[in-house]
Amino acid sequence: MDSVKKNRFLARAAKHLLLVLLAGIVVVCLTSLVVRAGGRAGADHVRWDIISVNPLPPVNGSVISAGGQSTAFAYHTPGNPSAAKITLTGFGTFVAPASGKGSSAVTGGGTWETSGDGLPAASGTYRVTRLVDWQFGTFQSGGPAFIDEIGDLDDRANGNAVLLIEYDDGSEGMLGIGCHGPGAPNGILEGVIASKGYITYWNGELPVGNVDANRTVFHVRK
Repeated sequence: MDSVKKNRFLARAAKHLLLVLLAGIVVVCLTSLVVRAGGRAGADHVRWDIISVNPLPPVNGSVISAGGQSTAFAYHTPGNPSAAKITLTGFGTFVAPASGKGSSAVTGGGTWETSGDGLPAASGTYRVTRLVDWQFGTFQSGGPAFIDEIGDLDDRANGNAVLLIEYDDGSEGMLGIGCHGPGAPNGILEGVIASKGYITYWNGELPVGNVDANRTVFHVRK
């Protein structure tokens, strides 16, 4: 190969290599932009709370704090809710893998009390043993301008979580937490549902304007 042909060959090879490198850089940059825009890459580190809000109804300056309670009712027959209910307090944390699978990286628990006709009345404590599922909805909008005593206002999120729990009387069950806060899309229950053994407290009581109950919040960080 004479020197002219050799130089042309080397120039074409260098040009091809440069284009490949540039294409790779573009892909990496676009991926980075998508991740930053969506904010959903990697595991979510989540704190959940059954909250108290004061004053009510929620307005600018209302204080969000831990220590609230939430109630769900059992059913005797489909479509005919009974007075049997479970009332829960609690908070905790979990790490939700990017894979969307469950996780044993959990903490937390709270208190429980069952009451009402037809089912046993009792009370005690429970602890969380596993995350079954976490579904992020949206980060919450800025208004009302709450005072958040739990975490960063910018970390507040709407969504739902399903947790396995263990009661102190030896029974097991699940705890479902839904947060339908400011800016939430339709379809998310605000409050909790639960099971205890075979009993399904799957009719969550909804929050009422001037009653400090049945409200929750998630705080999400990477």
